[in-house]
Order: sequence, then structure tokens, then C-alpha cells
Amino acid sequence: MGQYLNSLKKSASGLGGLIFCGCCMKPAVPEGGGGKPGPYKRPPVIINGKQAKTVDIHTHCLFQESIDLMGENGKGIIPPTKGAQEHFIVIEERIKDMDAMGIDMEILSINPYWYKADRDLAEKVCALNNQKLVELCAMAPTRFGAFASLAMQYPDMAVKQLEEAMTKFGLQGAAIGGSVLGDDFCHPKYHPVLAKAEELGATLFIHPQSTPQLESRFKGNGWLANTIGNPLDTTIALEKLIYEGIFDKFPKLKILAAHGGGFLGSYAPRMNRSCYISPSNCNPEIKLKKLPTEYLNQIYFDTLVFTGEALRHLAAQVGPSQLMIGTDWPIPWEEDPVGHIMNTPELTDEDRYNILGANAVKLLNLKI
Repeated sequence: MGQYLNSLKKSASGLGGLIFCGCCMKPAVPEGGGGKPGPYKRPPVIINGKQAKTVDIHTHCLFQESIDLMGENGKGIIPPTKGAQEHFIVIEERIKDMDAMGIDMEILSINPYWYKADRDLAEKVCALNNQKLVELCAMAPTRFGAFASLAMQYPDMAVKQLEEAMTKFGLQGAAIGGSVLGDDFCHPKYHPVLAKAEELGATLFIHPQSTPQLESRFKGNGWLANTIGNPLDTTIALEKLIYEGIFDKFPKLKILAAHGGGFLGSYAPRMNRSCYISPSNCNPEIKLKKLPTEYLNQIYFDTLVFTGEALRHLAAQVGPSQLMIGTDWPIPWEEDPVGHIMNTPELTDEDRYNILGANAVKLLNLKI
């Protein structure tokens, strides 16, 4: 953690207004053979004699003070889901949930709801979010890390915010949307942010905000704006980065994609045929150094794909070294993240050890 974070540790006990989730995964069990029931704590995972540290890189929180800055536009920020109120963190309760799921450390992020805000408001919202994230992490620095909030609609500001997050606050990178209100961040105006991320070794965590261009088609049963819209938004974002040559221009850029990278992992090889089939729909000035699918091996993905077979296929496509736990907590999409990894077929013991936490520790330079 940075110098600012270290100074906060000394006064962490006096911090207030920070809340975490309280939906324990298992029923409480008695501790010490009697007395009052205590919270369930999943036993540690031991693989080949080594205890696997478990890191969940896809978890969320909100701060009411930041939402209040949005005024009338703050309505609808809290998601209409189970676990919505638990975005406001009661730290002891969230740790109970983590213990029940067997998670040693969570990396927190806030989905960007400020991309429509004017410059002054966006700056204030992101500054407050980042301050609160640092304060929260200081309260339990071995249990929590965080991705900073950036005002991506103002790239010059986002560059400064990212540098502050990494060099002053000691955060792990930044969370960004799949686009900036439909404007793909592969475009040159966002290159200064990507260049700064590469320079600082900052991970950019892509978390989609649906695909608003398809809003009318998402209406009806099934919450399609999320179930289709979110993974589609991530798929488009990643393919744009690949096809526009971003990974050739910024070869050390660290991109981490939510929800297993959307639909890309399940149908990636189609990319390798598109420009061959239709050269007129491809830019002859962009000459990729590798096959499109080969760039997947330098992108990182969470494991939020629900089944062992889906995770097995994703690992085969992108490589186990690119995967790490993601749950979307406190929204209960994945309630047994450790079991999800341990029960996935065809992974080696080393693969499981790394996916559970070692990959994230290496990528994010974590101290746990």
C-alpha cells in the first residue's frame, strides 16, 4: 500500500460510514463445542502441501456520499438485485461472507455511473470514491484491495486519477466500463489512459454497463439487458482492442475482463477467419502481429462462467495463467467460487492453485 494508505491504518478504527455485505453462505456452526453459534468459516484449501490463498478480483461496493453528489441522476444506481443494499459495506459482515466462501481477499470496484457527468462532478465523484476505497482497504489491508474510479469521459483527468491511484494510494489499478457511453476506448483519444496504465503496470478491469444501443430489444422477460447485454458489451470491447491493434501498440497493457470475457471465449476462433472472408470489412493499414485469438493469451479473465465445463473451455482457450476468481459479490451470481475451481475438469493441481489466488497475487502485486 502507498504512503497515504499506511497513514490511514493508524486511524482506521475511527473511520465511519463504511458498510459491507451480510449474507453468510452457510448456516452458523458452534465454535469450541458449545456456547453461542459462530459464523461458518470454510477450511483452507491445501494443494500439494501448500495452502492456496484465494483472491476474488470481481467484487463491488458503493458509497452513499458519492451517490448523493449525483443528485437526481443518482436514482437507479443501486442495482435491482439480491445483495443490492450490501454494496454499502459493513466490514465485519463482508468478512464473514468471505470466510464462509473461503475467500482470503477481495478486490473491490465501483461500476462507473458517472460517465454522463460534467467534468467538475465526475472529478468529485471519482475523488470521493477513491478516498473511501483507500480508507476501507486500510481497515483490513490483508483482506481488501481496490480498483480506482476514473472519469474516462475526460481522458486527461483519467490519466491523473490513475497515476494518483497507483503512486499515492497504492491501489491495484482501475475499473472501467466496456465503453464510454458507447464510445469504444480503443479510440486514439483514450490512448493516453492506456499508455499510462502500461507505464504504471496498472490493471484495467473492464466491467460492462450493458449494451445501450440494443435497449429496445432487451425489453421483456429475463433481464436481457444484463444476461445478454453485459457479456456482449465486454465481447465488443475486447474484440475492438484486438482488431484495432491496441495490444501491439501497448504490448504490456494489463486488461482484466469480467464475466469470463463475455461471449468471446466460447466462439473466439471465428475472429481468425473474418478478415480472410471479408477483406473489404477490415482495415488494411492495421496489420496485426498475431492471429486475433492469440491476443487472448495476454488478456486476463475472471471465472464467472457458472459451470465447470464452461471454465474448462475458457482455460483451454486463453490459458489457466490468465484466470482468477470472480464472483460479482455481493450480487450472488457465484456462491461457491472455491468449489467452482476445484470441481472444474482437466485442470491440474497447479492450475487450481494459481487460479484460486496466485495468478491474482502476481498480476496485482498483492501482499497477503
